[in-house]
Amino acid sequence: MIQEWWGLTDHIRDVADRLAAEGFVALAPDLMGGWITHDGAEAAQMMSELPAEAGAQLLAGAVDYLQSLDAVTSEKVGTIGFCMGGGFVLALAAQQGEKIAAAVPFYGVGQAVPHSYTGVRARIQGHYAEADGFYPVEKARAQEQQIREESGADVTFYYYDAPHAFHNDENPVGNYRPEQARLAWSRAVDFLKQNVS
Repeated sequence: MIQEWWGLTDHIRDVADRLAAEGFVALAPDLMGGWITHDGAEAAQMMSELPAEAGAQLLAGAVDYLQSLDAVTSEKVGTIGFCMGGGFVLALAAQQGEKIAAAVPFYGVGQAVPHSYTGVRARIQGHYAEADGFYPVEKARAQEQQIREESGADVTFYYYDAPHAFHNDENPVGNYRPEQARLAWSRAVDFLKQNVS
């Protein structure tokens, strides 16, 4: 599970706990080295200072670590991420190929969003906002089509009448939309259960 640009916040820890409660072995690597903020400008600066390659390498190590655990009985790994983490979800799927069985980006943005998806072998379920000021819905629709064309993977994006970060119930900007968040989460959990369990 890959964090938003705010760092490894209580919200992200709670989402990891929700995954664990659904029966998954959940791991939320800290891409920011313990740094947490609730200031948008500071978060944007920290995200810009995180090299996409370094983040992807750290996440590749997290995949290897998960696969080494006795509690992980499946060779299949799923990945889910939000905002910056959603961008890294797509990067990880493109980088790791067959190791990633399912990828779930929630409104993925940032420097890690790949230019090419030819390495993707995972099934992808995306959750994007129609009123997203960070990543306009037209770009999300184009991305969906690009992934499908370049990878041949099974790709489904859902679009919600909501702003960016609608899933984050602790969002300091106030974009949380409970109804859309519940629907997106139920779809994501069902998708992961079908493809990773």
